[in-house]
Amino acid sequence: MSRNLLTAFWACSALHLLSLVTGLTTVEWVSKALLMPLLAAWLLSRSGPRLVAAGLLASAAGDVALEIDGLFVAGMVCFAVAHVCYVTFFLRGGGRFLRGGGGGGRRWAVLIGYGVLWLVLVAALWPRLGDLRIPVGVYSLILTATAVTSAWHGRRTGAGGALFLLSDGLIALGLAGIDLPLHGPLVMTTYIAAQYLLASGALRRQELRKEGRPTPPRAVPGGTAAG
Repeated sequence: MSRNLLTAFWACSALHLLSLVTGLTTVEWVSKALLMPLLAAWLLSRSGPRLVAAGLLASAAGDVALEIDGLFVAGMVCFAVAHVCYVTFFLRGGGRFLRGGGGGGRRWAVLIGYGVLWLVLVAALWPRLGDLRIPVGVYSLILTATAVTSAWHGRRTGAGGALFLLSDGLIALGLAGIDLPLHGPLVMTTYIAAQYLLASGALRRQELRKEGRPTPPRAVPGGTAAG
């Protein structure tokens, strides 16, 4: 069952990306609405973390809202809820850092690095965002918290958090009037990969803990590993 759900998720992802390139609007909307529920169903079928599944479902609500005129801010609120779910889950696995355990210095480097990146991006885009300045500024801070805490949690989740930041950064560029070639497919490719890496990484570490096996090292800048 879980394998079928994952296959359906990837098939839906491929269909959605194809619809973006070919302009099949109805297929684009339907496939986008199905993406995160399929991923959440796969995660729950493997008895994965319910908080992460809740984040995926909140993301699904955000995906739908962003397709409806006038609901952009509502969509951001849905995604903010998703990131609160992710951050809460990842912090629960960050006890050693919060207690000042080994690798804390490297984890502070992750925090500072992403914090500087957030400041640079917000400062660069702020004059172009108009009435969306405050909502985008607040949402991007919550998004950055996901990037930080996912990196503390593990390499795979850290890659997912980084890709989520990249995907939403591309959206922010679009809001600021800076459109890149293949903007839509780039946004969705990085978004789909990000959500899968967050979900599968969280599931993997949970499974390792249940088996009593050592968990992989946590990701830090420069390819080194935190203890």
